[in-house]
Amino acid sequence: MRPTAVLLMAMGGPDSLEHVEPYLLDVRGGRPTPPELVAEIRERYRVTGGKSPVLGIMREVARKLEQKLNGPGGERYRVYVGMRHWHPYIKEAYAELMDDFPERIIGVCMAPQSSSLSTGAYMKKVEEARAGMGSEVPISYVPSWSRHPGLIAAMADNIALGLARFSPEVRAAVPILFTAHSLPQRIVEAGDPYPNEVRGTMEAVCQRLGPVTARFAYQSQGRSSEPWLGPTVEATLAELAGEGHRHVLVAPIGFLSDHLEVLYDVDIEFKRLAEAKGMQLERMPMLNASPALIDVLASLVEEHEASLVSR
Repeated sequence: MRPTAVLLMAMGGPDSLEHVEPYLLDVRGGRPTPPELVAEIRERYRVTGGKSPVLGIMREVARKLEQKLNGPGGERYRVYVGMRHWHPYIKEAYAELMDDFPERIIGVCMAPQSSSLSTGAYMKKVEEARAGMGSEVPISYVPSWSRHPGLIAAMADNIALGLARFSPEVRAAVPILFTAHSLPQRIVEAGDPYPNEVRGTMEAVCQRLGPVTARFAYQSQGRSSEPWLGPTVEATLAELAGEGHRHVLVAPIGFLSDHLEVLYDVDIEFKRLAEAKGMQLERMPMLNASPALIDVLASLVEEHEASLVSR
């Protein structure tokens, strides 16, 4: 029997300090990166491990998901990893999966919240690969899963783990600062769903947690002259400090795994900023390749397949 191919797609990241510059060149669509910015980003990777951890995490996710979907002795599913901006590129993963002659391809964006600039860009890369190979294998994509019950439960559980890093006497009053990666403001004028998607995830998590002090901010704004979505984390931390808060838990619900925007922007930059304001800043653990995330991904694939059959 021909397998069903599951293609997991993520942003990707450099696999060494030497590859930071070519990675940035790809991210910037071929526009050269100013040398001082290359040096700055390279230093950020150096202090957080010397490379992006994303590929290693994604390969672990793929291995565990394949095992989960197939069960003991099963071989119906094959799971592949494709990156948007570094090796293995989505086009490389697509060529690899086509070598296994799949019956169908199911694409899964490892970003729960939909946006034309993130999930939409992943799907565009797949369609370019399909066109380049002249492929006619049926393909479909798992839609937004920003409010999937399993995802919400897993995030709420990890927030509880993050809160456990504070002393018991203050834990109940610690505000939770939910974050997602900022995108250019122009997506709002274009009617992009992203702002509502990330707010929806936050609201669902808060509903599961019960009464909490919650704020939302966009992090990691791009280095360009155009306006980006806000409020920023920096401004929100200043507000919380001004209100007398001395503790804050950051919950990066726009991300699934450890990567530079978490390991540097949150764990180093925001923590340093909070300390300067007399605040203790902690972060929830990311889902990475946890059993909870594998369960969510398996249910997404199975639910999607069931929806295809019922059409």
